[in-house]
Amino acid sequence: MDKKVLVAVSGGVDSSTAMMLLKDQGYEVIAAHMKMWDYAEVGGESRRDGRCCSLESINDLRSICTAHNIPFYVLNFVDRFREIVIDNFVSEYRAGRTPNPCIVCNTHLKWGGLLNKALQLGCDFIATGHYARIVKDDKYSRYIIKKGLDDSRDQSYALWGLTQEALSRTLFPLGEYRKKDVREMAAKYDLKTAKTPESQDICFVADNNYHRFLKEWEQKEGGGGKGFRPGKIVKENGEVVGEHKGVAFYTVGQRRGMGIAHPTPLYVKKIDPESNTVVVGDNDDLFTDSMKVTKLNWVALDNPQEPFRAEVKIRYLHTPAKAGIEPHAKDTVTVRFDKSQRAVTPGQSAVFYDDDTVLGGGVINSSKK
Repeated sequence: MDKKVLVAVSGGVDSSTAMMLLKDQGYEVIAAHMKMWDYAEVGGESRRDGRCCSLESINDLRSICTAHNIPFYVLNFVDRFREIVIDNFVSEYRAGRTPNPCIVCNTHLKWGGLLNKALQLGCDFIATGHYARIVKDDKYSRYIIKKGLDDSRDQSYALWGLTQEALSRTLFPLGEYRKKDVREMAAKYDLKTAKTPESQDICFVADNNYHRFLKEWEQKEGGGGKGFRPGKIVKENGEVVGEHKGVAFYTVGQRRGMGIAHPTPLYVKKIDPESNTVVVGDNDDLFTDSMKVTKLNWVALDNPQEPFRAEVKIRYLHTPAKAGIEPHAKDTVTVRFDKSQRAVTPGQSAVFYDDDTVLGGGVINSSKK
């Protein structure tokens, strides 16, 4: 096989095992580590948990590639990552929404950056360690994304923003494997990453403390801006039940950390940055019948104009819910759930499935009971 592939390696067990699998399959493999951020800028404690961008991860990867005679590059995307991913992350929280920066990174930075580097190096494909599958499907006459074989690790939810061009040149070597098999393969390859613990949450919030990160980033920009000023916590009827620390620090469905003394549990139902209020209610108030989804990208479908049925996933660990999808003009659909769903959160992604196939996805704009 003469095909050449550029493999994105993060420092975790998945991407390094994917690299070795492709090498065994006869591909000419080149490895690239995308350096997205610096600890000095984002703060938090450095951890050896498989997340990208630490010096330890880069040194481990360089050692593996040297041992297996694989060319290794470190690509500096720090400035672009700050502009595209981190600034969006902060501005979305400031606006009372809950973003998914991994999807923003995949859609607007990672694939574009890798594909450009692959072209420079004369590569036919790029590859990552995602647990998902790509096939050219006769039914849809398009490249489609399918769930990974390991349901507990499936990452198709985070890939809805990829274009047909990107999919035609992408390989997911781990899509047909289970996580335990990948660990075993890594051990057989004698990879340093074989026992690397799982990376949790968002890579650039190294200590997983979102509030700390948001506070420090806001202070760099002068502090006290919109979304970071204290305000009222109110019920739907306008009754004031407490004071919030800034709408940026709250998300729909949240119960803990509000400092409210109340005879029954209260949850964040809605965040209104214009009035600087956080609206709370009972658990039953969190259930939603429908929602608007915007910023759409269709993967298996070609810009549908007629209503259709799908299973809809509204966050990474959500069990897909059956719904009717009504397309509108201006890049918008209305989703009407068969059964009301809890804590539909503006800013999160909604991904539409037909069984294990990703039909497309978009960003949740608003919900309605």
